[in-house]
Amino acid sequence: MRRISASTITGAVAEACIEANTSLRGDVYRALKQCLRRERNKRARRILKALIDNADCASRLKVAVCQDTGLPYVFVELGQQVQISGGSLVQAINTGIRQGYKKGCLRNSIIAHPLKRKARPGFSPGIVHIDVVRGRQVNITIFPKGFGSENKSVVKMFKPTEDIERIKEFILHSVQEAGPDACPPFVVGVGIGGGADQAALLAKKALLRRIDKSNPDRLLAKLETDLLKEINQLGIGPSGLGGKTSCLGVNILTYPTHIAGLAVAVNISCHALRSAAKRL
Repeated sequence: MRRISASTITGAVAEACIEANTSLRGDVYRALKQCLRRERNKRARRILKALIDNADCASRLKVAVCQDTGLPYVFVELGQQVQISGGSLVQAINTGIRQGYKKGCLRNSIIAHPLKRKARPGFSPGIVHIDVVRGRQVNITIFPKGFGSENKSVVKMFKPTEDIERIKEFILHSVQEAGPDACPPFVVGVGIGGGADQAALLAKKALLRRIDKSNPDRLLAKLETDLLKEINQLGIGPSGLGGKTSCLGVNILTYPTHIAGLAVAVNISCHALRSAAKRL
């Protein structure tokens, strides 16, 4: 059994919070540059150039890529042979979120009660998902999710007899409805399978997969490619002002489901797709 102290977890989470919020993910940054080279619409090119310049400044000056530093989602892979000492894992994570957000001068956006909405905004708690895996390591991924795009999340329960074309129509409609409100160009995460809750979680997890890596499932790889092409034909463009760069990537994750159901969820990220991982 390997012991990892709660304070070590807290320190890693604090560092990851700052890193995620101040450094645009490499695959997303490269995709923006590639789209700038391909884009012909002058206004769209100016916006893409501004997004790239913004990411450069944020990284150099260690300031937030976006003022909405999000609701922190935390994905943990906890090795079976690891014991957390000196405190609970979730408490250590939330302490790390508070420390990182304060040290990084990141916006405190969390309210204590979703309906009363009167409490002073705070830095935590985050949303923590823990998977127990084999081994003696802990992998922690911080994913600050801004709510301009999170508010456009959609889940639909299809009949199990529906074909892929109907699912594509639903995804395309969801993206079109999001429009400029979700700060395009987007990255689109799609979850298919399980129940409504699992599909929604899969859609969010899909955003953590690099957009420059093809899906290992050939059917899903083709669906991702087709959707990316069709979303970019919608003409939404950067900031919703036109152009062919509406989407940087589409990622799909699936999970086994019930014979009587077919859950599909869409989770859209804005152009500032930020995440950072720590391995302990």
